[in-house]
Amino acid sequence: MRDSRAVNPVTWSVERGFNQGEVVSGHTRTLCISGQTAMSGDGRPLHEGDMAAQLALAVDNLEAVLAEGEMTLGNLVRLNVYTTDVDLLFPHYGVLAARLAAAGVPPPTTMLGVLRLAIPGQLVELEGTAVG
Repeated sequence: MRDSRAVNPVTWSVERGFNQGEVVSGHTRTLCISGQTAMSGDGRPLHEGDMAAQLALAVDNLEAVLAEGEMTLGNLVRLNVYTTDVDLLFPHYGVLAARLAAAGVPPPTTMLGVLRLAIPGQLVELEGTAVG
């Protein structure tokens, strides 16, 4: 059985929905998840210019990978968020935060602003690590 313990030498991050660190022990499987964007099941980019819709679909795609690995958002121990527009992402970040809160998980998270993502028109990409 997996045991995890939040590591928060400061508390401001918890109020924002993420832990500073996570000590994980007793797990037997680790799932490394490649960047998930707003792509359809057949590999077409969707929702060009719509940050909220892209973020919601990226979370859906993240959950699909987790499910295929017999895990859920609750198994996330690390989440990286890449975006081409940090200022545009912030008003829509609640889409992701609500899904993580519903799963009862505040994984250590890093948000990075990047010049572009691999697929033109994509605004946000989610990459994670899960243990089970």
